[in-house]
Amino acid sequence: MNLGRWLVRAVVLALIGLAMLQGWYLCCIVYWRWHNPTLTAFMRQSQEKLAARHPPANLKQQWIAYDRISSSLKRAVVTAEDARFVEHEGVDWEAMEKAYENNLRRGRTAHGGSTISQQVAKNLFLSAHRSYLRKAQELLITWMVEAVWNKRRILEVYLNVAEWGEGVFGAQAAARHYFGVDAAFLTPDQAARMAAMLPAPTLFDRHQDAPFLVQRTDSILRNLPAAQIP
Repeated sequence: MNLGRWLVRAVVLALIGLAMLQGWYLCCIVYWRWHNPTLTAFMRQSQEKLAARHPPANLKQQWIAYDRISSSLKRAVVTAEDARFVEHEGVDWEAMEKAYENNLRRGRTAHGGSTISQQVAKNLFLSAHRSYLRKAQELLITWMVEAVWNKRRILEVYLNVAEWGEGVFGAQAAARHYFGVDAAFLTPDQAARMAAMLPAPTLFDRHQDAPFLVQRTDSILRNLPAAQIP
């Protein structure tokens, strides 16, 4: 077999494998339209890290329905993570452009400009590793999610799978972990504080008196009433 024919076959096989992978992602997304995800990619990675340090280690996570989550937390998370959540179709290109410009000025990747839909895609299937290939895959999954789910379902899944501390996932586990209450009873102040933790939840779990966390909480609280939620 000559080199050219071998390369063609290799490319064809790679494309078939890629198509099968996208099909698997889509099947999971369709299934999760009506069924709740259990163990996500991010949860699996967190569990492995915890087990390596403190075996046996169990994650804190309990699924809770959208209607049983405090509206204050929904508004706080949208305010902090994706102010145009109900308006865009999965990607906020304006936010991504601003994040890119900020990163250029800083000389490092500090902000990604990811929407809640993108974070759902990443948390469910991908790793925290940053690369252009991973970002491209994240975008593909995001568009699948937006095509299959409505905004309410996207926010419900996000609030239940988001990392909120070391081994702490989802609004219910986080509300119990930090405030000893159910997610339904979070006050606006508590909700704003939880939303402020999302950029670095494991860090703020250890440093809950960090000045940035206090300032960010106050900022979210001021903008809370304007947030639009599904």
